[in-house]
Amino acid sequence: MTRTALVTGGSRGIGAAIAVALKNAGYKVAANYAGNDEAASNFNAETGIPVYRWSVADYDACAAGVAQVEADLGPVDVLVNNAGITRDAMFHKMTPQQWREVIDTNLNGVFNMTHQVWTGMRDRKFGRIITISSINGQKGQMGQANYSAAKAGDLGFTKALAQEGARAGITVNAICPGYIATDMVMAVPEKVRESIVAQIPVGRLGEPEEIARAVLFLASDESGFITGSTLSVNGGQFVV
Repeated sequence: MTRTALVTGGSRGIGAAIAVALKNAGYKVAANYAGNDEAASNFNAETGIPVYRWSVADYDACAAGVAQVEADLGPVDVLVNNAGITRDAMFHKMTPQQWREVIDTNLNGVFNMTHQVWTGMRDRKFGRIITISSINGQKGQMGQANYSAAKAGDLGFTKALAQEGARAGITVNAICPGYIATDMVMAVPEKVRESIVAQIPVGRLGEPEEIARAVLFLASDESGFITGSTLSVNGGQFVV
């Protein structure tokens, strides 16, 4: 049986690597994206993975989007909550809008998406919910009170929901990447990147494909005894 996977924020960066890895492993894959039509179109042309545009911060849009994916590809068996944004500012300068935008996407978006697939997974007695949190949700980060709060909230959500899904064959886990060589990270000045790498014991940035391989394992049947867990993929930068 070919399973269906849906990756939010799936047309760029870590999300794109996850979507491609899942497709290569034999899943039917849908990639959600929020607004970069050009990047999504290029991704679709390069990979053949269908792309769907909606904001995970909008509950009704999530409901309509998931319904369309399931009409096209079948019921969602694996949901990867990867979509995320940053609106960094020191707290004394952070605006309510900056706070709300990050919470709405990075935390509320996880609820909005998971809520759409949960009942179907319970009915079918199988599901995999994998949420991409962050090292900064574990340790905090100056200038990211909003982001760190949202990503820490994702971990609490994971632990609680895992207990509800366990008897229904649904596992719920989180992955906390460290600093990964995405376009965003590679765009920062070289000296800043060097200072980041200096804090990573393995001496390099992570690769998006390394996060994707972790997702593949947690999505597999072989991971069925792992739920409520947080997998840190950070090169030893923060050890829990």
